[in-house]
Amino acid sequence: MSAVASIPAGIQATTNLKPRSSADGARGRASGTRITQLVHAAAAGDRAAWDGLVEEFAGMVWSVARAYRLGGADASDVSQATWLRLLEHLGQIREPASVGAWLATTARRECLRVLSESRRRVLYGDDTPEFPSCDASPGDAVLTSERDDALRRAFSRLSESDQALLRLLMADPRPPYEEIAQALSMPIGSIGPTRQRALERLRRELAKQGTLSLLAD
Repeated sequence: MSAVASIPAGIQATTNLKPRSSADGARGRASGTRITQLVHAAAAGDRAAWDGLVEEFAGMVWSVARAYRLGGADASDVSQATWLRLLEHLGQIREPASVGAWLATTARRECLRVLSESRRRVLYGDDTPEFPSCDASPGDAVLTSERDDALRRAFSRLSESDQALLRLLMADPRPPYEEIAQALSMPIGSIGPTRQRALERLRRELAKQGTLSLLAD
């Protein structure tokens, strides 16, 4: 893999890349032709092409790690390992235009590896907000807290597969269905129906708590 010998120094920088902002994500995924060009160029040692692949897919890799409820350190470990795997196999990708799906599958396997190795470790929990909340008036803060607590409790009662799917679908920007299917090892055609069933189960859990109305306020 001497053709990409100059790239490994940049691997570490990919571990903390989060999904792009909504503004960036609005432009969508690059075309298959463009992705293919980036893969071939990166395999030939083009650092700018490698950076282009990272820019295009780092957010998706991070979202997969979060879908498996990994905390920041473990998500970074998954991200780094996933990009290292791509570096090792860059010249062997049979369908370069589908490298996003390849990365999603690899990230899923790395997530399962991390979970297997740290089953007793405390993972990122629903009791801890993922991002610091903005300041609000006392009344609004109470209502927001009650709503978020109710949603977290209901969400935590869903199956792991439902939680993983909803986390990926709520990622900003949302990965394409092909990448979600690869990340969760499920048929593309089942994503929509499974999402609807998961949301219905979430509504039922909220109704059991008597807190469904909080989401409508």
